[in-house]
Amino acid sequence: MGSGKTVFGKKLANRLNLNFYDLDQYIELKYQMSIPSIFTNFDETVFRNMESKELTEFISKDNFILSCGGGTPCFNNNMDLIKTLGISVYIELNATALCNRLLNSKTERPLITGLSPHELQQKIELLLADREKYYKQADIVISGINLKPSNLIEIIKRWHY
Repeated sequence: MGSGKTVFGKKLANRLNLNFYDLDQYIELKYQMSIPSIFTNFDETVFRNMESKELTEFISKDNFILSCGGGTPCFNNNMDLIKTLGISVYIELNATALCNRLLNSKTERPLITGLSPHELQQKIELLLADREKYYKQADIVISGINLKPSNLIEIIKRWHY
């Protein structure tokens, strides 16, 4: 959450002439409901099951970049599925950097709605502590500090070939 997955995904897809998908947007379109609404009307478990179900639809697709939500790799063996879809990338940022980005974000994020800056910092630290074991399973782990699309493209090309 806040690492720049969607921004980088769009830029990479454009530069590499690939289709781009954002899993959250994909879910919102399919279910005609925003992610915050899903969390409000159901619960996180329902959302995580939707997320896993929709992730499997990408098995039949080729030549794409998929941006997944921060929790996607952490539930229902999704990380294993993500790795079968292609090269997985973790854009790594520390809790302070993520907190600063999220404080300035205009995107509504259900897991952090209404938190004070101090509470947000604590929440991000807890989420990272819990999730990083999944994130570190990515094929490529790269620092998000001063990351440029061209750097990421070069790393992906070296990894792939």
